Amino acid sequence: MAVGSGELPALHPVRGLRLGAVSAGIKTPGRKDLVLIELEPGTTCAAVFTRNAFCAAPVTVARQHLQSCAGQPRYLLVNTGNANAGTGVAGLAAARACTAAVAAAVQVRADEVLPFSTGVIGEPLPAQRLCAALPAAVAALTADGWAAAARGILTTDTRPKGQSVRFTCDGRDYVVTGIAKGAGMIRPDMATMLAYLATDAAVARPLLQSMLAELAEVTFNRITVDGDTSTNDACVLLATGAAGNPPVTAASGPLYEALRAAVEEVCVTLAQGLVRDGEGASKFVTVQVNGGGSERECLDVAYTIAHSPLVKTALFASDPNWGRLLAAIGRAGLPDLRVERVAVYLNEVLIAENGCRAASYTEEQGAAAMAPQEIVIRIELQRGAASAAVWTSDLSYDYVRINAEYRT
Repeated sequence: MAVGSGELPALHPVRGLRLGAVSAGIKTPGRKDLVLIELEPGTTCAAVFTRNAFCAAPVTVARQHLQSCAGQPRYLLVNTGNANAGTGVAGLAAARACTAAVAAAVQVRADEVLPFSTGVIGEPLPAQRLCAALPAAVAALTADGWAAAARGILTTDTRPKGQSVRFTCDGRDYVVTGIAKGAGMIRPDMATMLAYLATDAAVARPLLQSMLAELAEVTFNRITVDGDTSTNDACVLLATGAAGNPPVTAASGPLYEALRAAVEEVCVTLAQGLVRDGEGASKFVTVQVNGGGSERECLDVAYTIAHSPLVKTALFASDPNWGRLLAAIGRAGLPDLRVERVAVYLNEVLIAENGCRAASYTEEQGAAAMAPQEIVIRIELQRGAASAAVWTSDLSYDYVRINAEYRT
């Protein structure tokens, strides 16, 4: 199941970047499961990674290589079917062997290759298969490879996710294109499972890093499917500079503002796309919390609701069981919460106020509000001026089945 259209939009090429997707036979024979991304010399790279202490070997190696190449990698290597996480020293050696093989094949330094993996945790990475497929991956490199790459990084996803934005500033044309994968083990707490965004604008690396960190915080860090943070999460933003503009170095000015808006649009679309394709999802839910004493308070309430199995199963059943919402709000840890001031809405239907059922509310209204595929749960705390929103999905039979059968 998935919510909304599954059509992949047109993904515009980014000058200075090529992608290739091939099959390495990592888990499913014949399936494209290896993606190589080639970057022009001088491309700047920003990245955010998982905060999970059991981070995967490729995360460790990618962090190290990004630092040693001064934020200017030449290639990204992405495999699906195997996370290379929980694999210890052998996993690190396997990740480094793959980057060394890429380096030898294309004549760059090994630290100019960043590795990324996704799939089953705890299984040895079949590095020989990856390395054997590299000549085909190099041969497959093309500027129009975004759609193939979007499909080549999927695991339990039912469809690829991508978005592309074109804009013009001061007589120059620019593009931002991005792809992402993820359907389960989604509560990023940094970025998302795997996401790759690129622009042909020239941007100084410190500014690119701050832009990505800020936008990840309000997009990818606002989604949850099941509350689990992956060991392999990574989000990368690349700036090739092939548009020929003087590098953007300050967080101001027309080009910075236009670029930031375009990157944000791509991030929002990709982040919401992960939730819409959540494992077994039949609902796309926005939890909007207003009137908090701080943004942290609002997020605590929103995530308590979004992570509640009782709320999520009620959403799947289209059951307006508003008592579960009150219970979640009440245990979110807000100090001195005055429950009589809290108002709860389902798709603009007021269901609770003054600490109890709203006088105007009927079960028929609630059932009608819960029926659509897209639902907004709005909470008015009336204890301050802060607000925050989280995007989540329901919890269905299929979620249990998919994860019960994941390794079989």
